Amino acid sequence: MIRAMASRKPYLLRIDPGLWAELEAWAKDELRSVNGQIEYILRQAVSKRKGASAAAKSTAKASASSTDPPGS
Repeated sequence: MIRAMASRKPYLLRIDPGLWAELEAWAKDELRSVNGQIEYILRQAVSKRKGASAAAKSTAKASASSTDPPGS
């Protein structure tokens, strides 16, 4: 556990008190710390973005190959 914490980058976050309260309640519902909840949300957002990016690239490749003339 100590090794995992040592490999994390500390980062100061200024956040609206209302948003903090919402995150705190959400974290409590899911039995996480607020920091853990923020990290979880960010990991999901990055994963979703990567998935959307990969899907967009494959769609672009598919549409480019479908517009190529036959035999090219």
